Amino acid sequence: MLQRLQLPRTYRFDRALLAVLIATTAWLALTFARGPGELAAVWVGNGLLVGWLLSRRTRTWPGYLAVAYTAELPARLLAGDEASYAALIALCNLAEALMVAAIIRSCVPDIRNPRDWMHLGGIATAATLVACAVSGLAAAKVANDMHGQPFGIAFESWYAAHVVGMVIVATTTLVAQRRGRGMFTMGGGWSLMATMSVLVVVAIAVFRSPYPVLFLAYPALLLVAVRHQFVGVALGVIALGLIGAYGTHLGYGPLRMPGLDDHDRIALLQLYLAGGCLMTIPMSLAMTERQRLTRQLAESERRYRMLTEYSHDVIARVRADGELLYASPAATDMFGWTPAEMLGTRWEILHPEDRPRQQQAMAAVLASGETHTDIYRVQHRDGHHVWVEGVWRRIPADDGSDRVDLMLNARDVTARVAAEQALEESRRELERLARVDALTDLANRRAFDERFEQALRRLQRHATPVAVLCMDIDHFKRINDGHGHAAGDAVLQQFAQRLSAAVRATDLVARLGGDEFTILVESAAPGTAEAIARKIIDACNAQALDAGGTALRITTSIGIAYATGPVDAVTLMAQADAALYAAKDAGRNGYRVHAD
Repeated sequence: MLQRLQLPRTYRFDRALLAVLIATTAWLALTFARGPGELAAVWVGNGLLVGWLLSRRTRTWPGYLAVAYTAELPARLLAGDEASYAALIALCNLAEALMVAAIIRSCVPDIRNPRDWMHLGGIATAATLVACAVSGLAAAKVANDMHGQPFGIAFESWYAAHVVGMVIVATTTLVAQRRGRGMFTMGGGWSLMATMSVLVVVAIAVFRSPYPVLFLAYPALLLVAVRHQFVGVALGVIALGLIGAYGTHLGYGPLRMPGLDDHDRIALLQLYLAGGCLMTIPMSLAMTERQRLTRQLAESERRYRMLTEYSHDVIARVRADGELLYASPAATDMFGWTPAEMLGTRWEILHPEDRPRQQQAMAAVLASGETHTDIYRVQHRDGHHVWVEGVWRRIPADDGSDRVDLMLNARDVTARVAAEQALEESRRELERLARVDALTDLANRRAFDERFEQALRRLQRHATPVAVLCMDIDHFKRINDGHGHAAGDAVLQQFAQRLSAAVRATDLVARLGGDEFTILVESAAPGTAEAIARKIIDACNAQALDAGGTALRITTSIGIAYATGPVDAVTLMAQADAALYAAKDAGRNGYRVHAD
């Protein structure tokens, strides 16, 4: 929620403080008027009330409005106003302050938001001008009806006094509410007292002099404004207005010129104070904005230094030609090189394979202005390479020239790259295992089916003949039953080796399951499959297999099917399988070719 004055106080004390301030300022302003019922040269009470309301929750406003009204009444009575006149004028003041606060609150709900300060200034100015005009019309009517003051003169006097007071005092009140004790610290407090003392002395001298030396007070007012910004402007204008009004009331000062009545003198005093406001307020605004920008710049620089000095990432500035202008301290931890050692043109620390790609990336970023991210290797001081993820951005030169540089944000991703490489190897191994028979290390059924479909599609497009050999080991069940499954596995492994040795490099040998094997032959000229079958049969007949220390002789039966035209896989496999059974019926240990 909105910040309040940091002085310890209760809600009751807060309202009591407002009452004291409004009563005091009202009595001082009215005392310096020439007589009962006349309007003050500067009215600051409404500015106080507006600043107070804007720094409080809206639901508390009725209590503060009631306090302000009841505080102004006795001050007016003490100053000589009659009760009815005091009640009506105080009501006009109350309506004016409420109107300004309500307009500002509805348009700018959070006055603390720095992005809304310009908007707030415009809204506050418009609200002040409108509200003071409305209340001025009402007050001028009351002054005219009850005291016979000319309506125009009364309105002009009210409007000028209230606009000046509203602008200055409301701003000061808001500053006080936000800064709290900050504006009353020892150093600032003594400085404020000293500069205000200078202004008071100069103002007294000016308004006791019969000569036209009003301008002499402005340098002192500027001094207060320069040293203390809005607080100084507000207090300075108030002091100048009170001293000027009091001195003029006593018959002193430059405004007691012959031919001027009291209303003219008040108007001149208001014009004089308005000139002081016009001179000091823009300067205070500019100084406040400059201080804000300076703080922002300092904070940005502090954050930048913190990011660059304590970040694990390396931040670097690089010229278009590759010269390294700046490297953050993290370079030492990441690469072993100190930032000073890395300055200059150091292309040699990039891996030779990655160097051309990075040069092209830099040129592309400079040309397009788009951010580029890449992974490359940088040589560590001890010789090994560090994988980094570099983000290149185009930035303006820091010397104010038209030169364009590059900013690099580099992050060590060596562990990530290693993990990704290991994951890729695992993925490739899983893919291989998904297509390989675990026992024989041959292709499994899945791999055979995929390759078979590809071969048949090539057959349709290019008329490339295809042959399929289906085979099994004769009486393999006897081996498992008689020698055990371990011996059977050994036989299958050695039989698979003899199949692989009998085929060409382009042929595919697969185990479909059990002792069922198949061979896919592409670009199968007539007789190619038969030659492979004979080599297999001869190899089996020539040498026994070692089945766990037991020499076993095996034979195989082979079925062959050729495809020279469009055919589906099921049909061709069925033809090869039929040829296999024909070989078995013929006595085994031989092959048969399916005849169309």
